[in-house]
Amino acid sequence: MFRKILVANRGEIACRVIATARRLAVRTVAVYSDADAQARHVHAADEAVHLGGNTARESYLLWRRIIAAAQSTGAQAIHPGYGFLAENAEFAQACAAAGLVFIGPPPAAIAAMGSKAAAKALMAQAGVPLVPGYHGENNEPAFLAHEAGRIGYPVLIKASAGGGGRGMRRVDRPEDFAAALASCQREAKASFGDDRVLVERYVTRPRHIEIQVFGDALGNVIHLNERDCSVQRRHQKVLEESPAPGLSAARRAELGAAAVAAARAVGYVGAGTVEFVAEERDDGDIRAYFMEMNTRLQVEHPVTEAVTGLDLVEWQLRIADGERLPLTQEQVALRGHAIEARICAENPDAGFLPATGRLAVVRWPEHVAFERAREDAPLPRVDSGFGEGNAVTPYYDSMIAKLIVWGENRATALARLDAALRDTHIVGLHTNIAFLRRVVQCRAFATADLDTGLIERERGVLFDAPPLAAEVVAAGVVAHGLAMQGAHEGADPWSRRDGWRLYGVACRRIELRLGDEAAAVELQRRHDGETRLAIGAQQWVFAARALGDGRHDVQLGERRLMLSVYRDGERYAVYTQDGRAFAAVVDAYAQAGEHAAEAGGLTAPMPGKVLSFAVQAGEPVRRGQALAVIEAMKMEHTLYAPRDGVVAELLCAAGDQVVEGGELLRLEAAQAG
Repeated sequence: MFRKILVANRGEIACRVIATARRLAVRTVAVYSDADAQARHVHAADEAVHLGGNTARESYLLWRRIIAAAQSTGAQAIHPGYGFLAENAEFAQACAAAGLVFIGPPPAAIAAMGSKAAAKALMAQAGVPLVPGYHGENNEPAFLAHEAGRIGYPVLIKASAGGGGRGMRRVDRPEDFAAALASCQREAKASFGDDRVLVERYVTRPRHIEIQVFGDALGNVIHLNERDCSVQRRHQKVLEESPAPGLSAARRAELGAAAVAAARAVGYVGAGTVEFVAEERDDGDIRAYFMEMNTRLQVEHPVTEAVTGLDLVEWQLRIADGERLPLTQEQVALRGHAIEARICAENPDAGFLPATGRLAVVRWPEHVAFERAREDAPLPRVDSGFGEGNAVTPYYDSMIAKLIVWGENRATALARLDAALRDTHIVGLHTNIAFLRRVVQCRAFATADLDTGLIERERGVLFDAPPLAAEVVAAGVVAHGLAMQGAHEGADPWSRRDGWRLYGVACRRIELRLGDEAAAVELQRRHDGETRLAIGAQQWVFAARALGDGRHDVQLGERRLMLSVYRDGERYAVYTQDGRAFAAVVDAYAQAGEHAAEAGGLTAPMPGKVLSFAVQAGEPVRRGQALAVIEAMKMEHTLYAPRDGVVAELLCAAGDQVVEGGELLRLEAAQAG
């Protein structure tokens, strides 16, 4: 086994590789960009090398610098992870030339599968089933239009060198073909530097099924069964599971044999994934066609680990070190059901626009296993490259973590995934966690009525979900405030600020902003000892008991609620069993206290561009007043005054780019009198 390897990637996959290497007593070297200087993978490795820059082009794609880092640190091999250089044949060849082992397939296999058109021609020769279409080199518009007519509409135009959903267009009518082709070629050229395309029949209700394959240098190739990755948005996977629901044992064996034939056709060594587009026929049978082969480990590999009991990264290391495949095909097990959810920094209700910012709070379910294979299968597993306090920047993929569950059957796995998502709390930026819960709970997914259009089909139940009741959110904010007040006050009743008096009713008032709505909330303490929460004319008996770590046992009228509440600046996140909501306190009370900051100003919560200021220098402002609007990752964010004061100076102008934590304006205390 290798003594030391370099991991030429970042985030959760780098942490995942490092975890297995540590278990095998293999030392690791991480590489990192400026933006990732404090990233989790940097601290997880035994040593790390700075590549420079923020973007991938300035850092993780600089393969000559990565090879130099491996040589200078004494690494014997390089694991490319997935993305970046994982499918770069030139990089794989350069590793070999430098005397380093590339933990992946041979350069020739990467090159053979790098072009969709060439790969499909090769698969046709190997007898792997293909979607009817044209996969040749003639890209003349008139010829392609003729081929589309021969194939029959609807058709799909796909970039030959593409991936990740870019350079793809569905065309339903002949008169739309020319414009769609031109648009597809422009996008392909911009994304991949290659405007060649292929044309295929569009499968109207496609499922995405892929087979995990492994080969060794001795010519042995096996498959580790399939994954269903049909739940997608914009051709990006959202949920993945294994085994594929509804796939018969006979069809599984047939697809596995086709995948093995595809791998053998290119002399494959290491981990790879053969992807199929599948359609369900009227008789319930599933017919699948070769789509492409990813010559690397995949994001969704943990579900295969969960149902086979194998560590696929360990297999990669052993095979790269020249060992034989650890198992034969007959020895591969398939146990239970596993599902993976991709937790991303994005706003599903705003078209899945990515979000950036600091992870102010990160809470995973209790008793999770981090980057572990199936020995802890009943526990939720988390693969993540982020920790609390880290920032999601605009430079890389928006995925924060993968949450993986296992169950004896699909129903059990579904229930465990819903519970794990319920108990995952991330505060500081938009995430898709609530959306993932709605997908898991929706009828179509629960009954395995799957295809890549599921999200669009179920739009009515997946988007714009009804918010939590205002009184529940208010109860959470008040409970948190009382807990914070109690933590800073002694037991001496004369020093308490709970408003106790001999006669009458004591009131505390706050104003909450719930989305676009404002709610005036009163906490009333009566002479008889009863406490009530009031919003307008409605009142509820109220009591709260802090349980620690942001959790509160709350009585609200006849209801008993278990709430988790986290504060991030002036914003509060309130989590219940049924969902979560965010609120801003416009006029906070005890938890702000008399010791609020008297100096400082307004800072950017994330990198972005200043769009406008709503105030000028010299203007007095009130706490909670809108001061500025910034744009980050195509989303607009309004920033509010953290306290009363006077604008002393605007420190930037509309159109300026700002970094996270950059000061936008300076506030000073208003002069007395």
